[in-house]
Amino acid sequence: MQQNPNTGTLYIVGTPIGNLEDMTYRAIRILQTADFIAAEDTRHTGKLLHHFQIKTPQISYHEHNQQQRLPEFIDKLLSGKSIALVTDAGMPGISDPGYELVKACADANINIIPIPGPSACIVGISASGLPTDRFVFEGFLPTKGQERQRSLEALQIESRTIILYESPHRLRQTLQDLANTLGSDRQIVLARELTKMHEEFWRGSMESAIELYTTREPQGEFTLIIGGLQTDAPIFSEDAIKAELQTLIAEGISRSQASRQLAQQTSLPRRQIYQLALTIGDNESPEQPLEDL
Repeated sequence: MQQNPNTGTLYIVGTPIGNLEDMTYRAIRILQTADFIAAEDTRHTGKLLHHFQIKTPQISYHEHNQQQRLPEFIDKLLSGKSIALVTDAGMPGISDPGYELVKACADANINIIPIPGPSACIVGISASGLPTDRFVFEGFLPTKGQERQRSLEALQIESRTIILYESPHRLRQTLQDLANTLGSDRQIVLARELTKMHEEFWRGSMESAIELYTTREPQGEFTLIIGGLQTDAPIFSEDAIKAELQTLIAEGISRSQASRQLAQQTSLPRRQIYQLALTIGDNESPEQPLEDL
């Protein structure tokens, strides 16, 4: 779909994650010339605007008011106004508000222009020393319950480098949960206070990280870069696992026993395989066996 020249423009403006010298000339120009700035925290962004002598009016836009703001912003953009979207730090929409507005603009055929800037996940992995050719960004893990456990178990078989965000008051629990799920010997890099005065990269095993923060009080926002699973065992597709489950169940083996058996053969979490087993009917005919795929 072609952009509509009759609408205004939504600018997605990256701002510094710490060091104000990372602000780009282009970002400053867009913030100066936009009709409005949609800011996650107007007080926080106000300090940035004051530093660069930008007078553009702000409108608050955060997770608690985004549904109310969306129609207002879309109306302004359709009338020809331009809006610069910023977050407290980094690129808008990356683990903070922004996605809903961008999607609404895309659906309404409104011009969307990104103004690149720093992002903690990219800054962190670039200096981590872990593989950068393939990685997965998970943002913040769910804080509790089955949703958190499912997210952790999904990471257990992830072969790509993993990037997470974490707050200081949850760091210790997250490190322990990661060690329990991924193993205490898994390599991790703790990137703290990126681009700021107390920037730090700590590298070691999950077990060593837990020991470190048993005595040290976590301070600052953390980006966790975690080595992916290193294994010679093949990674099987969901369809292949279901096919083997069908074969085992057809032979009279219970879902629980079949799940345990496949978990040992594939190194996949038994819980994950059992959830697949629950989707298989008792009378479904087996398909191509796992070892033949």
